[in-house]
Amino acid sequence: MTAGAAELPRISIVTPSFNQGRFLDETMDSVLGQRYPNLEYVVVDGGSTDQSVEVIRAREKELAWWVSEKDGGQYDAVNKGFARTTGEVMAWVNSDDMYTRWALGTVGEVFRQLPEVQWVTTLLPLHWDERGLPTKCKPVEGYSKEGFFRGQHLQRPGEWAKAFIQQESTFWRRSLWEKAGGKIDSSLQLAGDFELWAKFYQHADLYGIPLPLGGFRMHGDQKTAHRMEAYLREAEAVLARHGGRVEKPWKARPRSRLYRQFFARGAEKKMCVMRGGKWTQSNQWLADWL
Repeated sequence: MTAGAAELPRISIVTPSFNQGRFLDETMDSVLGQRYPNLEYVVVDGGSTDQSVEVIRAREKELAWWVSEKDGGQYDAVNKGFARTTGEVMAWVNSDDMYTRWALGTVGEVFRQLPEVQWVTTLLPLHWDERGLPTKCKPVEGYSKEGFFRGQHLQRPGEWAKAFIQQESTFWRRSLWEKAGGKIDSSLQLAGDFELWAKFYQHADLYGIPLPLGGFRMHGDQKTAHRMEAYLREAEAVLARHGGRVEKPWKARPRSRLYRQFFARGAEKKMCVMRGGKWTQSNQWLADWL
């Protein structure tokens, strides 16, 4: 291990899985194949009856821990996995999603060089198709606490809103996780990630990285593919629980006066950008690009 690699923070990744054996090997390879020098990887399977256990066993020597047993659902599995980890940086990737090949190295360097940054996500969220090929990468201008609590990241069909904060591209420090309660609300069925972001925003701003870090695989079996309206209802209830509410100038014409007033109001986006070979922070008012 080089001196630079030795300084990189330990990254703990959890993959919850249930009967996703046809995708699980690619997901695991997107984590382990990066050869990040300070990785702690945990797989929590919910007692799958397909080939998932065979896939996990084939790479168990590269894992910090794994289990296959009945659990209380995806968020219970994620909590169980994180309880077995020790890394300074944390994230989870579902068993049908994938990281880009440079994700962990990029995130590790950002957290190493910018100790004041508490959580990050991508400004270029990817989507994969069922075969694992990239199909979509729509840029996001940035994220702000004010915008989040006004519902800017709850996108309904036919309404103008920013993209969701992509869960499989989001990483955070363990200290922030502990400040936010150290667990995901496992009573939620679909929007546990959104509720975690709401808790994180109570303590720290979200920074965007202008590189793709991960991607959501589009196929017919996802819960969100069939239950998007239910996800949005649950997320709106979470938003209200944390003092926010969805404001509704969504149908406003882009670049209109109403659009300007809504998105410029107290909104500041924060980014991690590479300058001169080093990562640095950049704060920009959203009004700058309106």
